[in-house]
Amino acid sequence: MSNTPTVSQALLKKNIPHRVFTHPGPVTSLEQAARERNQQPEQVIRSILFRLSEREYLMVLMAGPAQIPWKALRKYVGQSRLTMATEEEVKAVTGYAIGAVGPFGLPTPLRVLVDSSVLGQEEVSLGSGARGTTIFIQVKELMRALGDVEVVDFAE
Repeated sequence: MSNTPTVSQALLKKNIPHRVFTHPGPVTSLEQAARERNQQPEQVIRSILFRLSEREYLMVLMAGPAQIPWKALRKYVGQSRLTMATEEEVKAVTGYAIGAVGPFGLPTPLRVLVDSSVLGQEEVSLGSGARGTTIFIQVKELMRALGDVEVVDFAE
């Protein structure tokens, strides 16, 4: 179990079916990750951490290469100022390094928004907690595991 990525451990505890995939070498781009996973870039889910205030953070799950429109995100959360978390903040808040972040197995609960682009896929991959390793999961199982989560359409 100790070699099982943290996100996988959290999903196993919730009885959520998924698969763990390890890349053959370092991953340097979304396109490479998708290619090695035999997926389209839109199936690669990015877990992006934003800092709302000194001690308040928010994670947004976004499909593939899509960019989060800052104006829409600020309006949705009702704040005129927010920033992407720094590398150090990501590690401190999630316990994961950038490139390995997933929405499960976090040290403390975090508000998670799911962009509606994620729901357009049948199966996706997301951060496992360990670099070079990913979790394959059916979107319906992802949403079941997330529970009462906010789905937002950030398309501009």
